[in-house]
Amino acid sequence: MTERGWGRRFEDQIRIGDRVLVTLLDAGEYIATLPKKEHAAPEWQAAMEALILVAEGGGPTMFARIGVMRALNRHQ
Repeated sequence: MTERGWGRRFEDQIRIGDRVLVTLLDAGEYIATLPKKEHAAPEWQAAMEALILVAEGGGPTMFARIGVMRALNRHQ
């Protein structure tokens, strides 16, 4: 059975400046605190959707990590 839940840890942590996102919940809270205009960007919406799917439906945390990393690097 696939592990589920917001407390699941990323295999590789996500570093954003001094902040470190260790769990799916950390990433979700980070996205929720973004300014409204940035939060509404399609890349962040896709990242949040990936987080929800992995947290509630199971599957590799790498999928959610990829979504967050794509959103973080969307201007490059």
